[in-house]
Amino acid sequence: MTNDLSVLPLWAWGAFYILVFIMLFIDLRMFEKKGQHEVGAKEALRMTGVWIAVAMVFGLGIYLFYPVDSHEKAMEYLAGYLIEKSLSMDNLFVFLMLFSFFGVERKYQHEVLFWGIFGALVLRSVFIFAGAAMVERFEWVLGLFGLFLVYTGAKMFAHKDNQEADLSKNIIVRWFKKLFPVTDQHHGDKFFIKQGSRWLATPLFVALFVIEATDVAFAVDSIPAVFSVSRDPFIVLTSNVFAILGLRALYFALAAVASLFTYLKYGLGVILIFVGVKMLLAMSEYINQLGALCGMQLNVPHVEVPTPWSLLFIFTVLFATMGLSYLTSAKKK
Repeated sequence: MTNDLSVLPLWAWGAFYILVFIMLFIDLRMFEKKGQHEVGAKEALRMTGVWIAVAMVFGLGIYLFYPVDSHEKAMEYLAGYLIEKSLSMDNLFVFLMLFSFFGVERKYQHEVLFWGIFGALVLRSVFIFAGAAMVERFEWVLGLFGLFLVYTGAKMFAHKDNQEADLSKNIIVRWFKKLFPVTDQHHGDKFFIKQGSRWLATPLFVALFVIEATDVAFAVDSIPAVFSVSRDPFIVLTSNVFAILGLRALYFALAAVASLFTYLKYGLGVILIFVGVKMLLAMSEYINQLGALCGMQLNVPHVEVPTPWSLLFIFTVLFATMGLSYLTSAKKK
């Protein structure tokens, strides 16, 4: 794993963002039928397959054309993509709950998710650049990331499936309603309506606002996890972006493959603990120094887990989790 910031010139970053906006436009125009419609399972699975294929082609491009350590960079990209994609699958169940609470019809969810993903791309870009600059200047921050990931992974084992948040008491919802007037009625695909001389937000916009705020919370987990496999901001950014670009399609595909996610949270917990420990072992020098300051001789060994081994572990955990979920579901039937 290299410690350098990306060696790519500025025009390459610009070209990537242009590519992303072109793909978003294609997704909006080509995959969305004329007028509002409900996205079916077949269409969603097809769209999901297209986005995964595009992500893999981009990974091949990194392997063929990245100016330094192209093989290692491609492996880091794939590991980062897998981590972000697997964490995103769990987050989609939260979106299901949000749409249910706000009463958003299925035919309007497509547009909300489009703008939600657009906002997530902007926010995550800011987070990743800030995180990369912080790690470059204060490398010990990775140790804090590692501790946080271990804690988050452990929490996933303690969380119960029947624990559902009461969104009517959600601080974000309550804060927004105090800040901006909201109508109780849905108005089709409109985010705002004008009544008399004032504008009102619709429940559709409140749902979008909460989804954006929720994604910020998700990014606190996922971005440090990707930094565990790469410190190159271009690799961290592109793996994140390609993982979330396909979220909208993956959301609608969930209904068709929901039985494969019964034990997903436990697999994600294992993955987060793994990447957290991996990050901590790579920061052993700082841990030992901290121990010495506290009068303890820790002697934590420095271990760099190769990216191929990280990939193998993540693949194994995901497939084992999905296989166990499928077998459990089949046995119940």
